[in-house]
Amino acid sequence: MLTTRPDGTLVKNLGVTRTLMPLLMKQRTESTVYFEQELDVTDTQRLLDAWNAQRPGERVSLLHVFIWATAATLHARPRLNRFVSGGRIYQRQGVFFSFAAKKRKLDDQAPLVTIKREIPAGATLPEVVALLNADIRTGRADRPRPEDRETALLTRLPHFVTRAALGLARWADRWNLLPASAIAHDPLYTSMFVANLGSVGLEAAYHHLYEWGNCPFFATLGRSREVNGRLKVLVRYAFDERIDDGLSCAHALAMTKERLESPLQFEPDALPHLSVVKAR
Repeated sequence: MLTTRPDGTLVKNLGVTRTLMPLLMKQRTESTVYFEQELDVTDTQRLLDAWNAQRPGERVSLLHVFIWATAATLHARPRLNRFVSGGRIYQRQGVFFSFAAKKRKLDDQAPLVTIKREIPAGATLPEVVALLNADIRTGRADRPRPEDRETALLTRLPHFVTRAALGLARWADRWNLLPASAIAHDPLYTSMFVANLGSVGLEAAYHHLYEWGNCPFFATLGRSREVNGRLKVLVRYAFDERIDDGLSCAHALAMTKERLESPLQFEPDALPHLSVVKAR
């Protein structure tokens, strides 16, 4: 087996338990821990309302804020930006998020488009909003993306050919032979997959992790609800426990929660036109 791959670097000098875990628990589904987090988004919603009133052409939602906050956490705590491949643990190169959007908003018959985006270290909330909105516009455009063409080709092949091709890709990935071009656009080779179920009025769900790819986190955001005069949102996570321990994850959750609940505290210079929100 090769120990180098285009999307990660082999982590060396791990403890005995961490080294053995991917060998004892070979599948992501048997390694998944589920947990939830309640957020007070009262001040965050005021920010979103003010932003959307003043910037109607560049709308922002809780999904944008969640990805911005979680990206900052993963950059600060890189141990959680790891993945398992072929029984070994790798440090991912770059922080990536994947999510799905409808080709046509509010049309339940419209197909889904899946988006993968790298969030650079130090990206401000306006920068993250601009990146994600540009990706959504590209995904909703009529012009097919490279990943759309690849998927269309696979679905046109005979079933047994598609099965064989996917099996070959799994084998190549396990032995670190999958080329960078096959990984770059695949949304399941990502730091976290996020689903904003609250945008369609649903509560957060416990979602499974996929065996395809190497995504170690799945997060779902639920609908906002008022509790004792405060606006609360539930986030539910699925986490591949082989990559890091629970204490590290708990500290990361606290960091993300702080940013999500008080974004203006972390970006007073990036959002000067919304300072009126902070004063409330």
